[in-house]
Amino acid sequence: MSAEEFRRYDSMKLFLHQIYEFRKGVRNLVLCTMCRTCAALLAERLERQGIGYLVQEVAGNKVNLYFGNRQCLKAVATFIHKPLNELSPEEDFMLGAMLGYDIVGQCERYCKRLGPTC
Repeated sequence: MSAEEFRRYDSMKLFLHQIYEFRKGVRNLVLCTMCRTCAALLAERLERQGIGYLVQEVAGNKVNLYFGNRQCLKAVATFIHKPLNELSPEEDFMLGAMLGYDIVGQCERYCKRLGPTC
């Protein structure tokens, strides 16, 4: 198995585990960054399983694939028309919280991005 094949195999294992966690209620929203080809294959799988998803263009051949709870996807759809590094502090906080990141860490990140007023 080549290094590229192994990397794709590893990515697929991770993706399947993330679907498992979503199905079990551990995660409400998942974000994966990958090549367009992989995203298309994974989107087909999500469709077959009735799981909602969104695709956000990144750069070159890369896209962000979001999947999970449809209400979370509706909220994310309101701000993923721009690159993640251009999110407002509030949007960044909300996305991190929906992805299940540590809330205290998200609060620290929010205050750091907000500046001296926080």
